[in-house]
Amino acid sequence: MSAASAGAILLASSSPRRVNLLQQIGLTFDVMSPDVDESRMSGEAPEDYVQRLSRTKAAAGLAHAPKHVVIAADTIVALDQEVLGKPAGREDGVRMMLEMSGRSHCVLTGLTVAVAGESKSTVVASDVCFRNLSKQEAEAYWRTGEPADKAGGYGLQGIGGIFVTQVTGSPSAVMGLPVQETEEFLTYFGVDTWGGRIV
Repeated sequence: MSAASAGAILLASSSPRRVNLLQQIGLTFDVMSPDVDESRMSGEAPEDYVQRLSRTKAAAGLAHAPKHVVIAADTIVALDQEVLGKPAGREDGVRMMLEMSGRSHCVLTGLTVAVAGESKSTVVASDVCFRNLSKQEAEAYWRTGEPADKAGGYGLQGIGGIFVTQVTGSPSAVMGLPVQETEEFLTYFGVDTWGGRIV
C-alpha cells in the first residue's frame, strides 16, 4: 500500500451529484475535472466501458495530484444493450425517456479509488423501473433543464424521481457514486473517513 494513502482525497469529477454525495457522507476533498476521451470502443460491453472510464479518470487524477487518494466514477444507463449517455439535445432526451417509459433499465456506475501504484475498481449495477410516461411529460421534463447533463437523460435525485417506481440496488450509484463501495475502498487505502465526521 502506497504512502500516498495518508494524503488528502481528490474527486476526479466535476459532477455536482458526486460532489454532493461525498459531502453528504462527511468527507473533505478536492475536486478536479479530468480531460479524458469518453468514447465507447467498438463492441465494448457496457460494464467494461464504465469500468475503463473510471480507471482512466482516476489515472488522470493521479497525474494531477500524485500524493492524493483519487476517487473517480462514470455512470451510464443500459437499455437492451444500448448505452444511453448524456442526451445530444431535446429530441434525443425525449426519445430516451419514452424508450424507458413503463420499463426497467440498468444503471451501471464504474468506481475506481486509486493511490500511486495501486487501485481498486468495481462496477455497481442497479435496476430502475419507470412508470408510463406521455410524450408531453417527457418534453416538459426536458424544458426544466435537468436532463441535459445526465446519463440516460434523467436525475433520480431531482424532478426525474417522479417517474421512478422502484430502484433495486444502490440509489447513490444511480445518482453517480456508490457511497458504500467508496467508503470500503477508502478504508482499504487507510483513509480515516471518520476523522471529519465526529465533532
